[in-house]
Amino acid sequence: MLDVNRLYNLAESTARDLTFGEIMTLAGGAAALGELKMGYGSSAGLPRLRAGIAALTGVEPEEVVTTQGTALGLFLLALELCRPGDEAVIATPCFPPARDSLIGAGITLRECRLTFDLAYRLTAALLEPLLNERTRLVSIASPQNPSGVRTPPAEIEAILALMRTKAPAARLFIDETYRDATYGDDPPPPSAATLDDAIITGGSVSKAHGAPGLRVGWLTVRDPQLRERLRIAKMNIVISGSPLDETLAAAILDNREKILSARRSLLATGLSKVAAWVNDHKGSIEWVRPDGGALCCLRLDPGAFDAAGIGRFWSTLPAADLQIGDGTWFGESSAVLRLGFGYLPIDVLPAALDALSKTVTAAARPIASS
Repeated sequence: MLDVNRLYNLAESTARDLTFGEIMTLAGGAAALGELKMGYGSSAGLPRLRAGIAALTGVEPEEVVTTQGTALGLFLLALELCRPGDEAVIATPCFPPARDSLIGAGITLRECRLTFDLAYRLTAALLEPLLNERTRLVSIASPQNPSGVRTPPAEIEAILALMRTKAPAARLFIDETYRDATYGDDPPPPSAATLDDAIITGGSVSKAHGAPGLRVGWLTVRDPQLRERLRIAKMNIVISGSPLDETLAAAILDNREKILSARRSLLATGLSKVAAWVNDHKGSIEWVRPDGGALCCLRLDPGAFDAAGIGRFWSTLPAADLQIGDGTWFGESSAVLRLGFGYLPIDVLPAALDALSKTVTAAARPIASS
């Protein structure tokens, strides 16, 4: 999604990327990596990295399988859990690769449509009509992408109870990639990894930790038979992760509180600026306030934007040097925008929001003269 030619990138859903130099410093410098052997790694993942993920999620290290990003983990799950005629359910709007990885595995996919008007809140009642005896996998994210809205533990328990009744063979996958991206002094909520053996969680160092280029993610899987099948599937597709990438990811997780505390402060400041901006644009912009992550959903108010106005908005963004996430990419309407408030330097964010203000004003429906 990144367009390097745009001055104001409000499309990214992560905080600023760590530099290679910063990660190398965390890893102890070049001297500490000088003896690292660049052979095949373990298909389950580097033991040190799995220990760091276990500390992050509350499971045992042997219950972790590392993957090349969370999307690969979801693809492997679909590959192992589903056979022709089986079904999966996914909550949308969602990060497109999460949906596409299920389609790519050849699954019959059913979508649980969450809406802006209901603040993208997922409930067991919304999932109920989509579940049946053919359901093998239910995929959700908490916090969600693009909205940043969490599904609370009580609702996850309700979803599990419903699945036991209507889809007893199904597993619940929860993408927790944004779980650690909280605001200010707010602690991250506990991982859902230990709530139930039917839950499989995914995560990565891509979003909250700022290292998407390492392509290191993971699954927590408490069922030993499924975990072994996933390990073998990974071995047959990619053999293993890169020893260098996994060593650097382990260094990031070893230093996660140092990394995250600074980022949480910046995210809190960014969120407060966006909240004030939305308040200043009542009548033109609506939003769903996020629970976590460096992202949120805005909507062009239908009272101020007709179809032509929405078209004008998107067509004038390039002239304003703005990039923002189009809701249609996530399965939403073009009236919905995903705005990222963690990627730009915090002193540049106000200028980006000012440019967005001018674009919104110019694109809104003209007021009819009396």
